[in-house]
Amino acid sequence: MALVTAATAPLSIAAAVLTAILVSSSLEPAAADKDADALTALRRGLHDPDGALASWDPTLVNACTWFYVTCDGNNRVTRLDLGRLKLSGPLAPQLGLLERLQYLEIYGNNIQGRIPSELGGLRNLVGLDLHGNRISGPIPLALGNLKDLSSNSLCGTIPTTGAFKNIPPRSFAKNPRLHQGGKYEPNC
Repeated sequence: MALVTAATAPLSIAAAVLTAILVSSSLEPAAADKDADALTALRRGLHDPDGALASWDPTLVNACTWFYVTCDGNNRVTRLDLGRLKLSGPLAPQLGLLERLQYLEIYGNNIQGRIPSELGGLRNLVGLDLHGNRISGPIPLALGNLKDLSSNSLCGTIPTTGAFKNIPPRSFAKNPRLHQGGKYEPNC
C-alpha cells in the first residue's frame, strides 16, 4: 500500500503544476479577447468610408493581426495608429479597457463627441493625439496624459492641476471655447 501511495504523490504534484500552468496561460488570452472586444466596439461606432478598418475582424485569432494595431509579446494592444483615415463618429468608452495601451493616435479624422472619461483609467497611456477632429465638451480631469488636443471643439477651463500643469498651452490651441483660468467646468 505504501508503494502505491508514494508513486501517486509525484503524479499529484505534476497534475497540480500542469493545472497551474494551464490556468495562468489562459488568463492572458482572455485579456487579449477583452482588447479585441474594445476595438470592435470602437469600430462599430465609427463610419469608415474607405474601409480602412476592414481587417478588424473579431473572428480572427486576436486583434494583433489587424492593421493600425500594435501589440506587445502577450498579444495585448499597446498602440492604435488611426490618424488621417477619414473616420467619423464617437470614441468608444470601451477604449478604457485597453489596459496596456500606451499610444492612442486618432488625429486628422472627423471624430465627434466627448472624450470618454474611461480613458483616464489607462495607467500606461503616454501619448494621446486627437487634434484635427471635432471633439467637444470638457477635458476629463482624470486624463492627464495628453499629447495634443489642438483643433477640436473642446470647451470650459483647461485643467491646471496634477499632470495637466506640465502640458504646454499650444496643446490646447484652436479650441475657441476652451480657456485658461477660472473654476473647472465639467459640463460646458
